Amino acid sequence: MSAEKPRILIVEDDLDLSEMLDAYFRVQNYDVLTAAWGQDALKISAEEPLNLIVLDIRLPDINGYEVCRQLRAQRRTADTPIIFLTEKRDRVDKLQGLELGVVDYITKPFDIQELRLRVRNAINRAAQQVLLNPVTDLPEVQLVDEKLNHLVFADHAWALMVVSLDGLTTLRELYGFVAADEMLRAVTLMIRNAVREYGNEDDFIGHLSTEDFIIITTLDKVANIRVRIETRVKQSIEHFYRPREREADSTSYLKLHTGVIDHTMGNFNTADEIKDKLIATVKPPILPSDAASTTPPAPAATNSSAPTDTKPAST
Repeated sequence: MSAEKPRILIVEDDLDLSEMLDAYFRVQNYDVLTAAWGQDALKISAEEPLNLIVLDIRLPDINGYEVCRQLRAQRRTADTPIIFLTEKRDRVDKLQGLELGVVDYITKPFDIQELRLRVRNAINRAAQQVLLNPVTDLPEVQLVDEKLNHLVFADHAWALMVVSLDGLTTLRELYGFVAADEMLRAVTLMIRNAVREYGNEDDFIGHLSTEDFIIITTLDKVANIRVRIETRVKQSIEHFYRPREREADSTSYLKLHTGVIDHTMGNFNTADEIKDKLIATVKPPILPSDAASTTPPAPAATNSSAPTDTKPAST
């Protein structure tokens, strides 16, 4: 799926209308897939990357609402923009679609130019959101690379830390992706709070990948941030597992890997060189039984009691 040619799926059982929309959007430089049945739409969506789905409510097998529910329950299509296409004009029908996460709603007969603009706008909005991770709301690769490229020319004593999660896939297999997302959000909160308490106001947190976080801070702050994150994750990991898994084998828990580099560790010319150096310094995993037990010193101008992870800090 190329950025120059967005891919859309049109789910419509009126074959004349489906063929017309197929031909029209191909002329508008879209890659178009079509389905006349709800089950076919679900199969295509599970196999093909899509930028947007135009979904008729009235289908021969299952209705559009049920198709939408199943699409939203799948990780691959949970955030894919969906526009309902329908003859229904009842306000209740529209509200039902909006509750399912439909981004727009257009009734038949419709203006084809209006539909084109709605499709374009929905795809553009979704593309902007891709810059942030949908689970953690942290910047992802493009914004991270921009920050790292700035470090190539920086004249201050910067430091980077990577926080890598090992075992999230196993957790997802045990409890489902909702539980794995909750773990990811919890670790994100611990990282945010550690940076807020021990870092600088303008420190940056982002993703190298879904399971790998990066923190951009300064050389004088990174050690305390690292200890704080390691300690908080150690204290919290086992609470995400049921007693059966806790008793069976704690070595199967999610593990935390961390690594740190700073401006003195190389003559960096690109963001990729910085990332390669950072990833190469990741230390062995920290298990609940062997993680550091040292509590970091309290930050300046705060009391020494252990803070609770109750709200995220801005990054």
